[in-house]
Order: sequence, then structure tokens, then C-alpha cells
Amino acid sequence: MNEIVLYGADWCPDCRRAKAFLEENGVDFVYRDTELDASAVTTVEELTGGQRVIPTIQILGRTYVNPDNVTLAVALGINPQGRVVLYGADWCPDCRRAKAYLGDNDIKFQYIDVDEHDWATAEIEAVNDGKRTIPTILIGETWHVNPDNPTLRDALGIEQERSTKRYDTLIIGAGATGLTAAIYLQRAKRNTVLLEAKNVGGNAFLTSQIENYPGILDISGPDLMDKMAEQARSYGAQIEAGTEVTAIEPRDGYFAVSTGLADYEGRTVVVATGSQYRRLEIPGEEELIGSGVHFCATCDAPFYKGRSIIVVGGGNSGLEEGLYLTEFASDVTFVTRSPGFTAEPIFTEKLETTDNATALLNKTPTEFVTDDNGGFHALRVRDNETGEVDDIAADGAFVFIGLTPNTEFLSGMLDLDEAGYVDVAPGSVETNVPGIFAAGDCRKGAIAQVAAATGEGVVASFAVNEYLRR
Repeated sequence: MNEIVLYGADWCPDCRRAKAFLEENGVDFVYRDTELDASAVTTVEELTGGQRVIPTIQILGRTYVNPDNVTLAVALGINPQGRVVLYGADWCPDCRRAKAYLGDNDIKFQYIDVDEHDWATAEIEAVNDGKRTIPTILIGETWHVNPDNPTLRDALGIEQERSTKRYDTLIIGAGATGLTAAIYLQRAKRNTVLLEAKNVGGNAFLTSQIENYPGILDISGPDLMDKMAEQARSYGAQIEAGTEVTAIEPRDGYFAVSTGLADYEGRTVVVATGSQYRRLEIPGEEELIGSGVHFCATCDAPFYKGRSIIVVGGGNSGLEEGLYLTEFASDVTFVTRSPGFTAEPIFTEKLETTDNATALLNKTPTEFVTDDNGGFHALRVRDNETGEVDDIAADGAFVFIGLTPNTEFLSGMLDLDEAGYVDVAPGSVETNVPGIFAAGDCRKGAIAQVAAATGEGVVASFAVNEYLRR
């Protein structure tokens, strides 16, 4: 548990000051009086390298020797608005976004890494009705489960002026396409901002390993995307994470873009919103998302160390992500509705040599089955040849069956095809609205590969420059 231990004595003025500060801010702590407890003195000497300095305070295993109130406030996330405690993990993109937002707004917060503290996962499950959703943030006495930036702003009373900011180019989406476009546009001296609704890096950030990016034999998705973001910032690009665009409207020679946090105007717009993982849309899926049903191996694999997993999907993403899961799980069962895998040979060959992986082909998922407590129990499947129905018991399931473009907010503004992809002129990134360009996974006909996405970012930057020159 998140235990805080204060070693001190009643005669010690700094101990009284520290105790009062913790009590006034509603922080639970264990007090060990060095006058009454001989073992407490021994512990203090061990923690301080032989010194008998009090107060000595332990917070999440870290020792603070006679800390002042400011140090305690930073360590414990104590603010005028209340205490802020963020449960998350370094591999979690939404945790990184929330941490950045709090830091950018000078909000102190205590960060508890669920990978370092086993008890933290149990606390998250207790708060979230069994779901292991991060970030989970305590603000004052209220829990917030994966809050977006506007929710954090309102909960903390952060004042932000809604002044309109004007740029040469607004890039909606900070994945590989958007970041590449920003790098090229900033090099061309175009004032650029990237507006990212979720995590910087997009789906590529959620990919464990990338082995087909030219010039790099092997790199993790987060590392590659971090390098791209760093390069874009080095040229002056502004990246606004957690900023969801809700509407685009032509206005006096500019495009007005509305978000939940601020308003922006751009002479041009690059839509690089990418895509999100498609769901099975079967009974039990919605209720179990986050507590047994998942769509991101990089995000949720650590929760399944030594446990059994089902992977639904037989394409490249299904096998690539599923093979990554085999590094954590005791066993992984791959389920695909087709008679064989459609993934590239490099993945199918690796699957054949993976000891803790098995495959069930030609099976159609029909339902996620829960146990008596409403938790994940099994995936129900129907054999496409015999019609026989079976339940595959496991601790959780990961679904990788394709992508859906993030373009719903563009309906009525841009021409979209039946699947929601942005229609563009043949061989270009030009949409039906002059000055608005679409590139990357959200564009009709795009290739969902990081290398292709960066190329489309380059094409988009050249199209923007040509439009602005005209």
C-alpha cells in the first residue's frame, strides 16, 4: 500500500511541523516515536547512514531526512486544490500525457508506478470495479479514471484563456505522419502546431517492436516516436497532447479549429488523425474492456505476467502483437475466423517456433463469457465448418482485427468514403476543401505502415508549401 512512515519525537519541533503539515493536508501516515520505540532509532540510523536525524520520512520506499514542507508537497502531490496522486506506468501513453499536462500547469502530483508496486494494481482494481485502467488519478477525495485534459483542467480549477492562436499550418494528429509533416514544415519556416487527442506517436507508439523501418534494424515503437517528436520540437514545432479537435470551420481566409482547451486558426490544415483498433462488437465486449478485453499489447501486457491470454486476429498486427504477448503470458491462444493466417511469413514462421503459443483456426468469436463475479472467464467461439460452439478459458483477451479511421468529427466537412476514410484526389493528399490535406492512415488507400506514414507526411508538407506559395 501507499504507506508513509514518519520517524520522530514529540519534543522535536521539525517533527511537529511535518506531522502538522501531513495532518492538515489529509495524508495518512504511520508515526513511529523514536523515544518510545528503540527499533525506530535503529531504522533511522539504517536509513540515514548512521545518523540520528529526525524527522526521517519514508514515502514509497524513498527516504527524506528532515524535509521542509515544500519538499513534502512535491513528493506527495499536495496543491492548494488538494492532493493529487497519479497511478500509472512509464509505458502508458495516456499516463505520459496526463503527467505532462499536470507538469505544464505547475500541478504537484505523487506518481505511483504500478510496475514497481504490486499493491498499486489492487488499488486500481478496487477503484475501477475490477478494471486495470491507467492513469487513475486521485484529486482531493475524487477518483478520475483516465481523465482527458479538459477533465483535469476542470477538476483542478486550472484557468486557461481561450485566446485564438494563429499558425501557418494546423496538423491534427501527432503520429508518424503528423510529426514528419511538422519536421519538414518547420524546416521550411512554416509556423506549425500539432493537435493530438491522445498519445504523441499514435498507433506506432503502441507497437512493441518495429523491424521494417528503413535504416533501423530493430527499435521499439515508443523509442522511434519519441525521437520523431524530439526532432519536430527541435525545429520549433509545438505539440499539444490531449487536445481533441471537435470541429473545423472556414473563417476569413483561415480555418478555425475548436478543441476542448483552446481555439486555433491555420492558413492550412493537415488531417493526420490515424486510426483506432476495431472491436468485435459481440456480447460482453463493452462491459469487459479494460478488465479482460484489450486492444493494445504494449499498454496492457505487463498485467498478464504468467497468465493465459487469447489473441483474436490473424493478420500482421494480430501476430506481431500476439508474439509480443508471449513474452509475458504463460500461454497465448491465437484465434482467427479464417482457415489460415493472413500475416506475412516472418510472423507465421516465428509463431511456429514459439513454445507457449497455439492456434485455433476457422473459429468465429460470438461472445465474451464472464464468471460469477462478472469478470472475464472465456471467449465463446463457433467452428465455421461444424457449427460446434466452445468456450476458450483464459485470464484475458486481446483483439487485433483491423482499424477504423479517426474521422468522425469531419463528417459534413470533408468527403469520406463508406468506411470513414478521407477521400483525396488521385495520387495526392488534397481533399475536397482547398487548403485541407489528409495523409496517413486516415486517408483512403493509405498503407498502414510507419515507413509509409512518414512518406505521406513529407508529401503533405510539400502540398502545404505549394498551397501557401500560391
